[in-house]
Amino acid sequence: MTSSGAQNTVSSFPREALTGRIFDIQRWSLNDGSGIRTVVFFKGCPLFCPWCSNPESRSGDIVRIPRDDLTTGEARSEAGCWLKAEDTYRTIGRDVTLDELMKEISRDSVFHRVSGGGVTLSGGEILAQPHFALALLNRLHAMGVPCAIETTGHGNHDLLLKMGLLCDEVLFDFKIMDEKRAKAILGINLSLVLENFKTLVEAGVRVIPRLPLIPNYTMSEENLSAILAFLAPFSLTDLHLLPLHHYGSSKYDMLGMPYPAASLPVPEAAEVDAWQERCEAAGYSVTVGG
Repeated sequence: MTSSGAQNTVSSFPREALTGRIFDIQRWSLNDGSGIRTVVFFKGCPLFCPWCSNPESRSGDIVRIPRDDLTTGEARSEAGCWLKAEDTYRTIGRDVTLDELMKEISRDSVFHRVSGGGVTLSGGEILAQPHFALALLNRLHAMGVPCAIETTGHGNHDLLLKMGLLCDEVLFDFKIMDEKRAKAILGINLSLVLENFKTLVEAGVRVIPRLPLIPNYTMSEENLSAILAFLAPFSLTDLHLLPLHHYGSSKYDMLGMPYPAASLPVPEAAEVDAWQERCEAAGYSVTVGG
């Protein structure tokens, strides 16, 4: 993401293994792995999916954008902090040390235990900060906390495998299966992604394929057939379908960015049902929404 006149870059991307850059921590999540999850959203992603619902994750930079929810002389509370009217900018992204992040995550440990949940690392793309993600997973794994990652698989082969071996599940996105279109539309190296998926599965990692349902991009018979044909030899049991939504559209306005998927229709229930039935016929237990 390039800076616009509405944004002010605060600092460059951290590289130290014990310091990472995140833009959110979501508690009580039920859609990013088993049980109740604490989801840590990493900043930075090398891809440019037109339907991305977290555009604030793309840039690795911390940015400040103008606030549009304060009026002159007003003060209000947000995230436990009082904001004065002169605080006219919102900061997106923050740097955290491994110890600081572990302290925040530990607040949810009781919910993880009673629900069979745990911690999910998401983004952005965690492979944009592989050393910090790996350090965090090592710490969580040593403490017996169930771990999951959400990934496009677009990144370092060896580091992804190390992460996967520390996880109870890996949620792995499949998007466009035509190599040229995938590169042109998403910026993704499809051969690398498919090889990384194969490596994880063959290493015994529990991998759950996830298929975003995006009209004009992924929702074609040709694309679905290619995905199912690729997955068939691996004998996996679970698969997630992720229908397009526009919940993140306001973020594009906030960031001063165009929203390429604005004109795309949300898939109708009958279309989603048809895809679910097709995947179930191929032998998968299908979850819609992931």
